[in-house]
Amino acid sequence: MEPALGELVDEAEALQVNVEGLKTLSNALSTFNESFASWLYVMNMNALTTDWPQAPTDASFLLAKRRAEADAIAALEALQAAQKSPTPEPIPDHTAASDIEQDTTFAANTTATTTASSNPAPTKGILKKKTTGKPPKLTAKEKRERGLAIDKIVSALPLEFRGNDPNLRRNIEQIIETFMDKPGKGIGILELVKPPDLNQARVNKCLIALVNRKVVRKENSTGSVLYHWQGLPE
Repeated sequence: MEPALGELVDEAEALQVNVEGLKTLSNALSTFNESFASWLYVMNMNALTTDWPQAPTDASFLLAKRRAEADAIAALEALQAAQKSPTPEPIPDHTAASDIEQDTTFAANTTATTTASSNPAPTKGILKKKTTGKPPKLTAKEKRERGLAIDKIVSALPLEFRGNDPNLRRNIEQIIETFMDKPGKGIGILELVKPPDLNQARVNKCLIALVNRKVVRKENSTGSVLYHWQGLPE
């Protein structure tokens, strides 16, 4: 019996060592899982934040506020100047008037002259085609293609624009559609504001995301801030 009991004791000790090894491995895996989950959370938060080389001071916030007010005023002035179009001046028909004066010297043409004087020729002017400013109506196929293009752009933006906030997603889609309707024209920030849903703060937030993703290019060379459509980079 003694040899058998000795072997049993040895096997029990080996089993105890193996169980302790499995417990140590389980603890190590738990620590790794917690660390990896923390790393994923940090990466997710980092995608939604902006890294600053140093903390901004109160003067930085004051300058940013003044710059935003100046940009808004400049954009409003540019929009008002663009809406003012010169009124065309009509060109009078001098030839018809001179013909009427010559006809009055002949007695035989008195009746014709009287008729011409009572019914003067219409004044000719420069006709200018009125533009409604509305984008052309899209076909069903074009609407479907535009919807796919907008979804592709939104999917490349940060997570907050991709469904967590339905109102924010609707706002970014409205802004993208406005840029698609005017692909070759610079657009000011006030042209995108449509209160109460799409206020200036929402427009600023959407434009920052589009500029960071290089879908829209910001230009300030003319003294007023304009945004130009570029599309999603390849």
